[in-house]
Amino acid sequence: MAVSRLLIVHHTASPVTYELLEKVREGASTDQVTGVEVVTRAALAATAVDVLAADGLIMGTPANIGYMSGALKHFLDTVYYPCLAETGKLPYGLYVHGNDDTTGAVRAVESIAGGLGWERAAAVVSVVGAADRADLDACWELGATLAATISPG
Repeated sequence: MAVSRLLIVHHTASPVTYELLEKVREGASTDQVTGVEVVTRAALAATAVDVLAADGLIMGTPANIGYMSGALKHFLDTVYYPCLAETGKLPYGLYVHGNDDTTGAVRAVESIAGGLGWERAAAVVSVVGAADRADLDACWELGATLAATISPG
């Protein structure tokens, strides 16, 4: 049986972003979706090789001073040109946590992903402040949706 790879690239810098990451992973690994290998990489450790081997991608970041984390920006800078010609139409998802606002971070990530030709496959999960049950459920759905999108079954 063919297996698809879902790559989760994250910068987890707080208890809330850790909670969101865990829910994304839980959803991506649900038994309801088969044939998907979930690979998780910290943003500072993820490489173009990881992206080139992926059939789908979820990115997670805190919103820092109105922008994505420096770690996620570094990841995107590192993979941009090596992946530009080969990863068009890559389905992706995004979750962002901010204490006050996530607008700038979401806009920045979506701008770069658009430049790469990646296609958003699920609604962005934007969490401001503490994560509530609806936020955690949305993260679970984000993981499950991306896994189902790339599932060979």
